[in-house]
Amino acid sequence: MSRLQDYIVAILAITLWATTGILIRTLVVDYAMPALLLAWWRDLLVALVLGAWFLLWKPQALVLPRKQWGFLAFYGMVLALFHVVWVYSVQANGAAVATVLLYSSAAFTAVLAWWLFGESLTVRKVLAVAASLGGCVLVSGAYTPDAWATNAWGIWMGLFSGLLFAAYSLTGRASGQRGLAPWVSLFYTFVWASVFQGLFNLWAWLLDGGSLFQALVPQLPFSGWFWLLALSFGPTLLGFGFYNHALSRLPASLVNLLATLEPAMTAIMAYFFLGERLTAIQIFGALVILVAVMIAQELTAPAPEAV
Repeated sequence: MSRLQDYIVAILAITLWATTGILIRTLVVDYAMPALLLAWWRDLLVALVLGAWFLLWKPQALVLPRKQWGFLAFYGMVLALFHVVWVYSVQANGAAVATVLLYSSAAFTAVLAWWLFGESLTVRKVLAVAASLGGCVLVSGAYTPDAWATNAWGIWMGLFSGLLFAAYSLTGRASGQRGLAPWVSLFYTFVWASVFQGLFNLWAWLLDGGSLFQALVPQLPFSGWFWLLALSFGPTLLGFGFYNHALSRLPASLVNLLATLEPAMTAIMAYFFLGERLTAIQIFGALVILVAVMIAQELTAPAPEAV
């Protein structure tokens, strides 16, 4: 492939990622799909498709030593929690704001890497963390009492989504250090995430009662199933695959820089498809977060992860 085609593949991956919030918002608002159920079925469908592919083409790749089992279960638990919180954030904040808040993960990654792995916490990293959190305050409206009175849940979900994505990214880095192949790691992570999310949904059913079938199987029309499949296979599988290809052909720093286009793409899509509009203060806060992301990416080059 030519260099131009490599750039196109990278942009395509980021564009697919940018649709994540749009598709989640469509399913939880237009189709009233419960957040827990959406997170579970998204991960379950990915696990089933990846499992079928491996069994047909590379079954030997799924054989792993026992020392990896516990790690992959933990990795899947982190993904399960992240996807649940991420759906709740999109539901409460809208696709554009939730995606911007998710990018606070770059700052959280720097702090967690310092705390867990002993990486240096330089002045530039501290500034990146402060700028990212300040941008989150502006985007979420957390500087006003009214925001806490009307959307405290959304603010917390937005911040926790960034924190959990940082934890997921660092666990992904550890996965690479343990010698796990990216696609094998992705498969087992989604399998375990599906297990944990299935338990979450069973727990919710025990609390609420009602029909077990309706609690575990989405009551969606054909169009709803189409959007659910699009969410599972577009941003997650294709986005991850295209991004990995771009990383193998282009400098990682350049590809990571291109990834910062995602919030802007989501905001544009949300404007046209969902009628969402960011205020001037939110746009300024988003720019502050993106600057913090670029500073953090200069200092730490995280491995790409499917979200």
